[in-house]
Amino acid sequence: MKLRLDRSHRALPVALGAVALASVAALFMWDAMPTIFPSGAHDWLGAAGLALIAVAYLLYQSVYRPAATEVFKALLLATAFLFWAANQLWPDAAAATLFDDIAIGLFVLDVFLVIVGWPASSPDESVAEAYVESRAGEK
Repeated sequence: MKLRLDRSHRALPVALGAVALASVAALFMWDAMPTIFPSGAHDWLGAAGLALIAVAYLLYQSVYRPAATEVFKALLLATAFLFWAANQLWPDAAAATLFDDIAIGLFVLDVFLVIVGWPASSPDESVAEAYVESRAGEK
């Protein structure tokens, strides 16, 4: 059974997601014309998109009300994005490599959990996972 959230419940996650997309568009503009941006804008734009989408996803999950295991996976993914954002924002910090390594580890763990089918709950269509229903009589 599909749960479709009404617009009022999705408004804040969608708004934050739109701001995240806008920051990514600005990041691409920086790539094309870096001289029109202030110094350090690239670090802030990259971090903003990652952090905003992490928060938007957590807010989305809070209104979606998934099972505890799905909440764990959402926290895992959001934490990975936040560590990646920290690495973008402070690339020269002593802990930058650690932030990046933690993000990589969490992303790899998240995808691994998808591959092994954990948690064994309903499909998470919000991250475009593909599931095929078996038809009667097929092997």
